[in-house]
Amino acid sequence: MTSPTDPLVALGWSDRWAALADAAAEELGRDDAVPGRVIRHDGVAVLVATAEWVEQRSVLPAVDPVPVVGDWVLSTDESVVATLERTSLLRRRDAMRDVEQPIVANIDTVVIVCGLDRPVKDGRIQRATAIAWDAGAAPAVVLTKADLVDDAEATAKAVAGANPGVTVIVTSAATGEGIEEVRRLGADHTVVLIGESGAGKSSLANALSDGDVAVVGAVRAGDAKGRHTTTSRELHPLASGGVLIDTPGIRSIGLWTDAESVAATFDDIETLAGDCRFSDCAHGGEPGCEVTAAVARGQLHPDRLDAWRSFSEEVEASERRAEEQKWRRPEAPPASKQGPRRRGRT
Repeated sequence: MTSPTDPLVALGWSDRWAALADAAAEELGRDDAVPGRVIRHDGVAVLVATAEWVEQRSVLPAVDPVPVVGDWVLSTDESVVATLERTSLLRRRDAMRDVEQPIVANIDTVVIVCGLDRPVKDGRIQRATAIAWDAGAAPAVVLTKADLVDDAEATAKAVAGANPGVTVIVTSAATGEGIEEVRRLGADHTVVLIGESGAGKSSLANALSDGDVAVVGAVRAGDAKGRHTTTSRELHPLASGGVLIDTPGIRSIGLWTDAESVAATFDDIETLAGDCRFSDCAHGGEPGCEVTAAVARGQLHPDRLDAWRSFSEEVEASERRAEEQKWRRPEAPPASKQGPRRRGRT
């Protein structure tokens, strides 16, 4: 059984992870390997925190999947020798290549940080929500810098209306507004902050931790864009309980997901679709379409239906490309094991 005094408990250690670590060490025959969590990625090495030390370790080429921040691993004095089976993986499509880009692992909540000192874009929130559901994590939107605007609550209401079922919290690191609510959201969980550069992730991380865990940079007055003050993904245990992962600013969120995650992101449309006359209704003007009827009576905003179409088409195109690549390279090894991913809301 895990002891409450075990230093790893502050990083999210549990009996489940202890059992997985014991099994992996036995399978590898490595009684010299100790469990730890990856708290930062440093190029070709990772920074691992164990019960005894926090040190950089290289990763053996045979380790699959390659560990990312948030992973639990087995490590020796020289290197990481195994990655324990994940509970979740936040991932996106690489902006330069048509491949999966892992972001962080073993997270429970994805906090989508949006600064109120700039336009809050529904499309960006919906994309972040989709990759959160894909990971098996619960999405939440945190609107920062409420002290800089007069209509924060109106914006929050609009965001909540455009993203049904997603928690929306208004915060100000300067005044402390909403910080306790966000802290409760992450209590005894692993929470990752994602958002644009300058959106206020670092200030929020500092406010949540009651300390300076992240460097805060200036934001350009002309366009409210900030410098990338967080240069790498980094994990921080919180004194109030739970674990926080801060990330660098993300300019684009390419979808690397499936139809189920799109359905979870737009479950209001999926619910309406259940009453369509035809089970394969594409919601494009077919007779008896409840979705387009909801648009006509003002129940569903047409922009949300357009976003659903765009996401669905993007996922379908991705699946076609993946199938084509599989046939072109039949000798390719199977995808790295990522562990079971929960579906839908929890």
